[in-house]
Amino acid sequence: MFFLIGLGVVIGSVLGGYMPHGDIAVLNQPLEVLIIFGAATGAFIIANPGSVLKSTLKHLGRVLKGAPHSRASYMELLVMLYSIFRLAKSKGMLALEAHIETPEESALFSSYPQFMKNHAAVEFLTDYLRLMTMGTDNPHEMETLLDHDIEAIHAEAEHVHHAVTAMSDGLPAFGIVAAVLGVIVTMSSITEPPQVLGGLIGGALVGTFLGVLLAYGLVGPIGKSLEAYAEADIKYLHCIKAGLLAHMSGYPPAVSIEFARKILHHHERPSFAELEEAVQEAPQAT
Repeated sequence: MFFLIGLGVVIGSVLGGYMPHGDIAVLNQPLEVLIIFGAATGAFIIANPGSVLKSTLKHLGRVLKGAPHSRASYMELLVMLYSIFRLAKSKGMLALEAHIETPEESALFSSYPQFMKNHAAVEFLTDYLRLMTMGTDNPHEMETLLDHDIEAIHAEAEHVHHAVTAMSDGLPAFGIVAAVLGVIVTMSSITEPPQVLGGLIGGALVGTFLGVLLAYGLVGPIGKSLEAYAEADIKYLHCIKAGLLAHMSGYPPAVSIEFARKILHHHERPSFAELEEAVQEAPQAT
């Protein structure tokens, strides 16, 4: 929603400032758009491996969806962690085996649909719970492993927004390419009357205009948005990490999720009282 609002403000401001003084039809240059976007897309494909190309297509849709993790989704995560830790404390870590092997069929996990939609987080949590059921009980060693894993996930996500940002950096140059080609066309028509030459020159300059506008008004902001989403995903994993380490250190479930809650930003962090009330209403895991 905010993406569409921002895009509308950019386009409305630019066209609104131009239309009182110029003919909007001059900006309709589909061949200029083909040159700029086509060349930029080709360069993007050349510069990035297949894994980054697939990840970029996968993540672009997120730009339209808004923030990936809300206060409500964090509340759900914390309540779920409480249920997991309570079950492990009361019946032992082995009681989690059936749940973590097939989480999509687990009555425990199915109570938390927002979490289950996050396949990366599901795999992250179940992998480390599995290690704990196998006898891993040193929180310091686990913390090191968690940090390396999160760092690797973050690096992979960074490749996507770096690639999109690099594409935006190249768009002004491709706009110049389109403008130069337009000038070449204009020079081949140098014998035409001034009104014809003026239209050709105006069309050529649209290439530079479009390159700069697309770079700083669309593709560049998309790159920054993808970076923000990557950071939000990592914060979600850090919340899980904090809860796991507190549980491994022997803290009660209520204290473990408090460790996880405290690392969240204030705008997404449930209050202590809200979380306490929510865990009291949480379904009993078996």
